[in-house]
Amino acid sequence: MVWFKAGPLFEGSEKLTAVYTEKLVSAAEAVRVISSGDNIVVPPGAAEPEVLMEALFERRAELKDVRVHQMLPLREATYLKAGMERHFRHVSWLTSSIVKRGVKEGRAGVMPGYLYEYPQFIRDLDVDVFMGTVSPMDEHGYFSFGVSVDYTIAAAGCAKKVILVVNPNMPRTMGYSVIHISQADMIVEDYTPLLELPKPTIGSIDQSIGDYVCQLIDDGSTIQLGLGSTANAAAQCLKEKKGLGIHTHFVTDTLVDLVECGAVTNRRKNVHPGKIICSSAVGTRRLYQFMNNNPMFEMHAVSYTNDPLIIARNDNMVAINSVDEIDLLGQCASEPIGPKLYSGTGEQVDFARGAMRATGGKSIVVLHSTHKGRSKIVPMLESGSVVSLSKNDVDYVVTEFGIAKLKGKTFRQRAEALIGIAHPDHRDGLSEAAKKSGLTR
Repeated sequence: MVWFKAGPLFEGSEKLTAVYTEKLVSAAEAVRVISSGDNIVVPPGAAEPEVLMEALFERRAELKDVRVHQMLPLREATYLKAGMERHFRHVSWLTSSIVKRGVKEGRAGVMPGYLYEYPQFIRDLDVDVFMGTVSPMDEHGYFSFGVSVDYTIAAAGCAKKVILVVNPNMPRTMGYSVIHISQADMIVEDYTPLLELPKPTIGSIDQSIGDYVCQLIDDGSTIQLGLGSTANAAAQCLKEKKGLGIHTHFVTDTLVDLVECGAVTNRRKNVHPGKIICSSAVGTRRLYQFMNNNPMFEMHAVSYTNDPLIIARNDNMVAINSVDEIDLLGQCASEPIGPKLYSGTGEQVDFARGAMRATGGKSIVVLHSTHKGRSKIVPMLESGSVVSLSKNDVDYVVTEFGIAKLKGKTFRQRAEALIGIAHPDHRDGLSEAAKKSGLTR
């Protein structure tokens, strides 16, 4: 099945055709270059080379201690299953729900760090093999990494062996997203549809939060949106805005809605006007088709998109990110709650700091007030919790009960503002806890 109208998986001069054919091998042949103890890097999300990962699994009896480095896997590959840890070990650079169980059980590890640092981490790693999915080759011999640039350019540039899976379902994206056939050691062809992540279901609480977020965003702002239902609800509420721009890490199907309704034009951006600046796409076929050969999109590595100094160059930059829990000082936990390490920080610190340094910038943290009856605004974070956003990195906090402005406020004022947007059933308990700790009187 092929999503895009396409000719052959390569087109160009007779010389390029010959080079392509010479490097073309089966998936089983390609993974023969992998040895025990190797470091393998694969792209995140929909760019994961499924056909190679399954071929690698078939060699499990011959291999041990192979480390697979990846961010945000969208499927539970066979090598991730329990019992495979002697052969393969997953190193998560940003953990998805699929890998959390493996991390908790000690079968996978987590690489901490700010996302904009990841390409340099990759360069410092002794990468034996890079394996990634690309679009068909153009007449100049270039493939596009499509929906995932992130750290892929860095990995392909420093790996001892580069294996490319050419898939006509991978969109050709613009920007710094290409690799030349001369950089590939082997080529494998595959026609499997890309993995898809449907739009999250938006509930009434998400909708209320989105309505409040919309109040904080002016026409002409440049937006970053994190993943998840709450951030997507905020985006849905932006359809009435005008002249918005996008500078973000992830793009999702929601962005297509904002472009098609005219809310996102990118024309008022003072940095990269007219362009959506992003690094990765996580969504459905609709998004992937929208990005294909679309000059509105300009893909960059996370070392650019997520660099706080680059983000800060965008006037009226607004970062919108979900957190799991916040205490009365404004410290946010988005990784484990308590001593259960299973995830990395993600992009929220990069964008919070960048947005708050921008002229007219705002950083917005969103969360439901409760989860299963438990308040997500707490007197203090549970012992062992990792602070993802420090109290100094938090500007606005939004729940379904309103907006709390924390930047420029004292500890007492912060506590009072956060109690004011907590669920009414928990406000008295939070107020009492604040008094006992000396935050309020």
